[in-house]
Amino acid sequence: MPDNTENNADKAKTDSFESAMAELGRLVAQLEEGELPLEASISAYQRGVELVRYCTAQLEKVDKQIEVLDKEMLKPFQPDNPTESK
Repeated sequence: MPDNTENNADKAKTDSFESAMAELGRLVAQLEEGELPLEASISAYQRGVELVRYCTAQLEKVDKQIEVLDKEMLKPFQPDNPTESK
C-alpha cells in the first residue's frame, strides 16, 4: 500500500519560490474579482493554501541557512587600522 502522507508543500509543485508567488498572486486576483464559480473558487483557494505552505517552507529553509551562515561568519566588527583618540 503506498504511503499517502505527503506533505502539502510537496503538492505545490513549482519551479521556484518566485513562480509560486506569481501563481499565488494570480489566484488572489481571480478570487478578489469574484467572477469564479463556486467550485473553481474552492479549487483556487485550496491551491492557494498549498502555495502558501510551499512558500512558507522555502522561507523557513532559507532562514535556517542564514542562521547557520550568521553563526559562522558574523563577528563583531574590528577595524584593520583603528584610529587613535585625540
